Amino acid sequence: MSHIINTDVLIIGAGLAGLSTALSLPKSLNITVLSKAALEVCSSHYAQGGIAASLDKDDSVSDHVADTLVAGAGLCTPDNTASILGAGQQAVQWLCTQGVPFTQNSPKVWDNTNAQDFSQLQTNDLHLTKEGGHGCRRVAHADDATGRHVMDALTIKVQAATNITVLPYHEALELLTLPIASSQPFFTDGSDAKHCGGALVFDHTNGRPLTFHSRAVVLASGGLGQLFKRASAPNVCVGDGVMMAWQAGCRLANLEFIQFHPTGLALDDSSFLISEALRGEGGRLYCPQTGIRFMLDVDTRAELAPRDIVARAIAAQIDNNGLGYVHLDVSHLPADFIKAHFPQIYQTLLTLGIDITTDPIPVAPTAHYSCGGVVTNANGLTDVPGLYAAGEVAYTGLHGANRLASNSLLECVVVGRNIAAHLPQYLERLEHLEEINADIYYEAAQSATTVWSAPILTDMQPVILPTSGLVAQQYGHGNKTLDVIDTSLAKTDVAKITIELKLLMTANMGITRSASQLEQALDQIQKWQDWLTDADSDQSDASNKRSPTTVSELAYFQLARQLELATLIIQSAYQRFESRGGHYRLDYPNLAATSRTSVVEPLKKFTLESFINIIEEEKTPIPIIEST
Repeated sequence: MSHIINTDVLIIGAGLAGLSTALSLPKSLNITVLSKAALEVCSSHYAQGGIAASLDKDDSVSDHVADTLVAGAGLCTPDNTASILGAGQQAVQWLCTQGVPFTQNSPKVWDNTNAQDFSQLQTNDLHLTKEGGHGCRRVAHADDATGRHVMDALTIKVQAATNITVLPYHEALELLTLPIASSQPFFTDGSDAKHCGGALVFDHTNGRPLTFHSRAVVLASGGLGQLFKRASAPNVCVGDGVMMAWQAGCRLANLEFIQFHPTGLALDDSSFLISEALRGEGGRLYCPQTGIRFMLDVDTRAELAPRDIVARAIAAQIDNNGLGYVHLDVSHLPADFIKAHFPQIYQTLLTLGIDITTDPIPVAPTAHYSCGGVVTNANGLTDVPGLYAAGEVAYTGLHGANRLASNSLLECVVVGRNIAAHLPQYLERLEHLEEINADIYYEAAQSATTVWSAPILTDMQPVILPTSGLVAQQYGHGNKTLDVIDTSLAKTDVAKITIELKLLMTANMGITRSASQLEQALDQIQKWQDWLTDADSDQSDASNKRSPTTVSELAYFQLARQLELATLIIQSAYQRFESRGGHYRLDYPNLAATSRTSVVEPLKKFTLESFINIIEEEKTPIPIIEST
């Protein structure tokens, strides 16, 4: 039996986007923040480089926007990009106020204390570094461990807040969409005019399912890097938030644009990143065999070219040298400078036997960031009323086809705080709607749109999905509970397929792709999906669905969801017949004449369209596209 918990706002994810939202919401609201694992297990915590914003007197927002649009290769949404980057100075100042110990140009000595009060910092006090794709220094940082320092400061604030409850080891499984004008606490029928009102959650600490009911939900669950063998993201980042939003009625956009960080540490199975700031401060890339600085022949910006260009150049070198890595060298820089500016990287590598003041660093590209995700606007609104999204799970259009370095932390703070500004207006209107007779949905829906507008996309390219292989249709139907397969199957089978999926995605959906590679991947994933379906063939009662209630059942559910997400990503790449930004097709190496945003329509249309016009709940079946 699922235990029921009520809260005003449910935030799924305890990274920078989630905590920025929680701390910016009114203290009168009861807020619950879910973390799938320990609080420090999030991508935000591991971010090294910093947060990009126009802070220098010789910089401007328009220059920052221009650099972002260049890196985004024609797929940034200009209005959202300008809006988010235009709030950069205020976002960094807010982080200063929270006590983030940013590196300063000249550290101040504060009166009446031996310790610095970092909350008194102003943005013009901060040291700025430069990273690839930026035309000037505009990256504020806290040494070379910005994410850890930012998250430590915000975690202290959140834990001190009496209106915020943080629950580690609580994994969201499914979003709940509820009738707007209904006194029922549960989703009970197929009525139109729905809003997001909670989530089904698995409590790993106590091994039990929970049902959270909330007046609004903020999805801040992170990315999907762990679908690949080598990834910078922690093991919780498997794209579950993307899938929950899709099943609840949200569009997904540009899933094929997976950004690979050029310089992950290539030592055993390490996921440690070598910050782009090393290249920003003069680091150079060399072929280990010839000693040639190869980026000089690739791009006029050399090591400071956008990440997709550098990553492909490194991958090409690795293909040629067969060593599995290239060398990143900073030994020509003063040793004291290296130790002062990159203390974490210096100490970490020193424990591994690499002294970066004298030795080159072995590096290789690693899956790092998903530029696509759940379609939102700059205020975090999705297609489903009451559901907001921020951070890597969301697609605002800021990153386009390739994320400009250090824009992601800025987006987390700006959109999170925009959500916090908008959400009280939504709750006020929702209270009004709940007082309206349930039979007059049209008037209620029209009224709600005064505070809720679905994100607008232009120049779209729909992704056609195969109807025959959608595990999500077999294992989850919006708000109906989720099926699981026969748990008599060995856990080792699930673990083996999970590992093989990572290898498959790395080999066939990596830095470069082709039709044959993508077709092979789709075929293999279909076989794994068939295996899951065959294992569940004895459970024919589709109306008797249930959520995972044990860890064993959860493993099968997670695998099914990862296979389906992989299908959505690969189909998006398969149907983009060009090379642009982070998506490079060996068989289509040129840009298409028109830049288009690829869009995966929701599994079920609980969208603003149904919210206003009372359309059919079930969407029209989509055509089948064969993978071979």
